[in-house]
Amino acid sequence: MTVIFLVADSFTDGLARLTPDEQAAAKATAFDLQQDRTRVGMSYHALGKAKDARFASVRVNDDLRVIVHRTPESLLLCYVGHHDDAYRWAERRKLEAHPTTGAMQMVEVRERVENVVKRVVVPEAAATAAPERPLFAHLDEAALLAYGVPLEWVPDAQAATESTLFDLAEHLPAEAADALLTLAVGEVPEVVPPAPPAADPFAHPAAQRRFRVVDDVDALATALDAPWEQWAVFLHPSQRDLVERDFGGPARVSGSAGTGKTVVALHRAVHLAKRDEHARVLLATFSDALARHLETKLRVLTRHHPRLRERLDVATLAGLAARLHRARWGRDASVVDPATLASLLADAARAAKAPFAPGFLANEWDQVVDAWQLRDWDAYRAVPRLGRKVRLPESARARAWAVFERVWAELDARGLTTEAAVYQALADAYASGGAAPYAHVVLDEAQDASAAQLRFLAQLVGGRPNGLFFAGDLGQRIFQQPFSWLSVGVDVRGRARTLKVNYRTSHQIRTRADRLLDARSDDVDGETQDRRGTISVFDGPEPRLERFVDADAEARAAGAWLAARVAAGARPHEVGVFVRHEGLLQRAHAALARAGLEGAVLDGAANPPEGRVAVATMHRAKGLEYRAVAAMACDEDALPLAERLAAASDMNELQEVHETERHLLYVALTRARDELWVSGVAPGSDYLADL
Repeated sequence: MTVIFLVADSFTDGLARLTPDEQAAAKATAFDLQQDRTRVGMSYHALGKAKDARFASVRVNDDLRVIVHRTPESLLLCYVGHHDDAYRWAERRKLEAHPTTGAMQMVEVRERVENVVKRVVVPEAAATAAPERPLFAHLDEAALLAYGVPLEWVPDAQAATESTLFDLAEHLPAEAADALLTLAVGEVPEVVPPAPPAADPFAHPAAQRRFRVVDDVDALATALDAPWEQWAVFLHPSQRDLVERDFGGPARVSGSAGTGKTVVALHRAVHLAKRDEHARVLLATFSDALARHLETKLRVLTRHHPRLRERLDVATLAGLAARLHRARWGRDASVVDPATLASLLADAARAAKAPFAPGFLANEWDQVVDAWQLRDWDAYRAVPRLGRKVRLPESARARAWAVFERVWAELDARGLTTEAAVYQALADAYASGGAAPYAHVVLDEAQDASAAQLRFLAQLVGGRPNGLFFAGDLGQRIFQQPFSWLSVGVDVRGRARTLKVNYRTSHQIRTRADRLLDARSDDVDGETQDRRGTISVFDGPEPRLERFVDADAEARAAGAWLAARVAAGARPHEVGVFVRHEGLLQRAHAALARAGLEGAVLDGAANPPEGRVAVATMHRAKGLEYRAVAAMACDEDALPLAERLAAASDMNELQEVHETERHLLYVALTRARDELWVSGVAPGSDYLADL
C-alpha cells in the first residue's frame, strides 16, 4: 500500500524559526522520512502526554525533534523544534476531521490552553468602560461549526469580544479564524459546503491551505525551501470573491498595507488565464524590483501549471510600452532624459521671460502639460487642472504656455519625445483598431499610475468585461498627484472594494503606521477608501521609536537591535533597513557594521541575496515585505525632505509635499511583518510625534 507523505504549514513555520544549521539538519531528517515512509529504518518515539496517540517524535540531533502524525495510509510532518518546545507543541494538539465541514484540522486542545494573554487595556479607559458586548453571541453552535470552528472552541467563540478576539483567533484553525475576523468587520464570510462523508479530509479546500501532499524529493525540497514564499501567495477566503467575481467594467481593490492587495492581483491574473484558455494576461507594475517580486510569487503560484504560466506576462508599464512601440513602429522611442528636459524648460523660461519658479514649471509640465499631452494653447487653456491645487488665471496660463510651446517645439526639432507621449501614441493606435496583445490587464500599485498610463491601458483592452483590474492603496501614493480616472476612460464606480483584514502586518505595527494617514481617503471621482475597521490577524511586540544625540549613537543602538533580530531567528535576507534618500544609506551600513551583518543595496533586485540584509531608500521599499524592518535617519530635515519643502511654490504644493512624504514613511514602516524600529537624530522628524 502506498503511504501518502504530507507536510503541514506548522512544520514549515517551525522550520523557519530555526538557525540555518538547524534547518539543514531538520531538512535532512525530512528527506529521510520521505524516503522511508514505511518506517523500516526510522525510530519513532511515542509521546506519553499527547492527546493524539498517533503523534510521534523523530530525533534530528541531541536537541531537535520532528513531530509526525502516523496512520496506515499517511505520514504527516507536523512540527519541528527544540526538544521541550516540540513536545509541548504535540501535547497541546490533535489532528481530526471537522464534524461539520469534513476538513482535516490541527486542533489545539482546549483544556491545555491556560492563561491566554489578553491585550492590555489602558487603565484609565478600563475604569470607565462599559462591559464589552460579545461579538458572536447571536450565532448558534451550528452556524459556528459551519465556519469551521472546532466543537470544543464554540463556547469561546460565542463569548469573544473585541478585546479577546485576536487571542482566540491564534488558537483556531485558519478558516475559523478568518471567518470570525470577517464577521467582526461587518462582512459575511463564505461557507464552504461540507465534504461528502467518504471524502478525503485532506482534500478539502480548507485543509489544502495547511497540508500539502509531497510526492517526490523535488516537491519536498520546494516545500521546505520556501515557507516565506508559500505564505506570501496564499489566498484567504475573504479575498476569493474579488478574485473570481465577474466585473462588467474596470474594477479596483484597495486597502491598507498588508491586506493582501498584491495577493489578490496575482490570483486574479491566474484566474483570468485559467478561465479563458486562449487569452494572454498581463500582470503589470511600475519598477523592475516590483516586477521581479511579482515574478517570484507567480512562479510559486503556477509551478504545477507550466502551460498556464506561458500565457501570463509580468512587466513594468515602461518596459511594456517600449516593447509595444518597437513592435508597432520598428524602432525604439527617443525619450528625453530628465536632465535634458530640465535644461529645455529653463532655456524656454528665460526666452519667454516667464515669472515662474523653476519648480512650478517642472511640476506643471509633468502633472498637466505632458500628462495630458496638451500640444496647443486652446487645449491648455481649457484643461481642468484636477491634479494641481493652484488656481491659475488665463493671463498666467498664457505666459506659462509660452514656455511649454517652446519646449514642445524643441523636442520635435531634436526628434525627442516623452514617456507620456509614448503611452498616448500607443493608446491612439489601439483605439483605431490595432490588435491588442492582451485580453486582460491586472495592475498592482495602481495608486501611482499616471493619466497617460491609464489612458493607454483603457485602450489596450477596450471595453472587454474583466478587462482591467487594479490593486492599490491611496495611502501609498508617492509618485502621482491625484487626478480623475473617469477623464481617461477608467470608471471603477460601483466596482471598487476595500479589504479590511490585514494578514501581513502585526496589530501593533499597523495601528502605529495608520496614525500617519487620514482614516478616510477620497479619490477625485468620489470613490472612498476607509481604513476604519481594519484589523490585523496577529499580535507582535510594540514598535521601537528612538531619537539619538547623533548618528553614531543611532548606529550603535540600531545595530544592537538588528543583531538581536537575527539572533532570535530572523534570517538576514528577511530583514530590511530603509532611509529617506541615497545620501543616508551610509547610516544604514554603519548600523549593520555594528551588528556584524552585511547589507545589499536594492538597485533593481526584489530581494537581497541569502545571508545579507536588504538596504534601500524608502521609495524602493514599495511592494516588498520583511519580518523585521528598521526605518533609520528619520531626521527633521529628512522627513519631510528639506529640498522638497524649499522647492514648493505655494501652500497647496507644500501640503502635497507633506502628504506624499507621510505616505513614503507609511510605505517603509508597513514593510515589516513582526518587528519595527524607527529612529532619527533629535529632534527627529515631526512625523515621529504622530507615531
